[in-house]
Amino acid sequence: MANAPLTVVIGAGISGLSCAYALQKAGQNVLLLEAGPRPGGVIQSVEENGYLCELGPQSFSSTPALYSLCEELGLTQHLVEAPRGAPRFVLIDGQLIAVPMSPPAFLGTKLLNWKTKFAILTEVLRTTHPPEPDESIAGFTRRKFSEQLLDRLVGTFVSGIYAGDPEKISLRAAFPKMYEAEKRSGSVVRGMFRSSQTATVTANEPRRRPSLLSFRAGNEALVHALVEKLGAALRCNYSATEVSRADEGLVIKGKSADGVEEIFCTRVVLAAPTGAATEILRSIAPAAAMCVRQITYAPIAVVSLGYGVDQIRRSLAGFGFLVPRSAGLRTLGLVWNSSLFPGRAPQDHVLLTGFVGGATDEAAAALAEDELATLVHREITPLLGIAGDPVAIRVTRYQRAIPQYNLGHSELLRAARQAISAVPGLFVTGNYWNGPAIGACVEHSLAIAEQVRLSYNT
Repeated sequence: MANAPLTVVIGAGISGLSCAYALQKAGQNVLLLEAGPRPGGVIQSVEENGYLCELGPQSFSSTPALYSLCEELGLTQHLVEAPRGAPRFVLIDGQLIAVPMSPPAFLGTKLLNWKTKFAILTEVLRTTHPPEPDESIAGFTRRKFSEQLLDRLVGTFVSGIYAGDPEKISLRAAFPKMYEAEKRSGSVVRGMFRSSQTATVTANEPRRRPSLLSFRAGNEALVHALVEKLGAALRCNYSATEVSRADEGLVIKGKSADGVEEIFCTRVVLAAPTGAATEILRSIAPAAAMCVRQITYAPIAVVSLGYGVDQIRRSLAGFGFLVPRSAGLRTLGLVWNSSLFPGRAPQDHVLLTGFVGGATDEAAAALAEDELATLVHREITPLLGIAGDPVAIRVTRYQRAIPQYNLGHSELLRAARQAISAVPGLFVTGNYWNGPAIGACVEHSLAIAEQVRLSYNT
């Protein structure tokens, strides 16, 4: 036990990497275990024939915790920012309509009818209260606004963020600030305004405008920087199977190339996806395992297509577009990567990334790679005026891509948290706790690292 690591983090996705890094920075003897051959989880950037493809998240938002992490890692000079105000489009009746980003644009947009606009403008004058025990995004939007807003904007953005079904995604779990705003003030607009008025910014943490970011070398630059800092503290190809109590702490049992192996420690942070987390929790916190196993994931296929500039007749100035389910297409949306960040495609070429599948079309992600590429190309061709076939194709499929914050999710986490807290030395983080975005994962994992650090002083 004298040479045993103080803390073992299981799972080297972005949550596990950032948690292990924070513990190491705090002076902890930490070991990070990864079942696969590479760290980073779904964050992976691949450069091929001049195209830089993101196989997972295409970009990330500049949250304070994530930006501070980039500063510590010396990555800020490698950040690239998407053009501010880059329009986002929604496919309506075969046309790409820009999402209004200003009051004049909102009043003049063809995206919404006047009944919906009136419901949005007068929401601040109405007092309502969220129902108990939970409400879906779809139910909330119909109750407060209109069916049209759900179909054309809210539902499409839920697909874009969670690849989820708005009839199942919980407002309270997925968009807690909106839920709390209505609960506290009787109006989302009034509640959000009051929250912004009471928010404080310290002198050491200047307010930064929200922006959409990546790195010149792709999102995986963050993974590489964390791995470099961790050094020998990262160990891949070790599959943890159970955690049990020992006289002086905890013991992890797992499999490596050398066979079954046990690792002793005093703290364990479980940062694995819910499937692996469930199996490990069964051995030490079965009540938590019962909760975590109920969290499902949506399957996604990421389809990257390269074209020559002369093949595209429509302007690609903007972020890309989302597709309402009522449009009848299987493509959920399309990101115009080479319009957002430099170096994503060779000169005189463009890179576009489409997404297929999600909770409303689970079978689509299981299609063969050539079928998926053909599907996306066929559906976007008339929208962008594409001539000819793509000159570059890369397809990546994930059967368990994004955790679904469905109805009851908050209660599942509450019960899991209670069961975990009953096991001394056990902590859990991951993309199903605080949101699936990179910034949300970093924020939660750093908070867990601080809990671990403080636990040694109690």
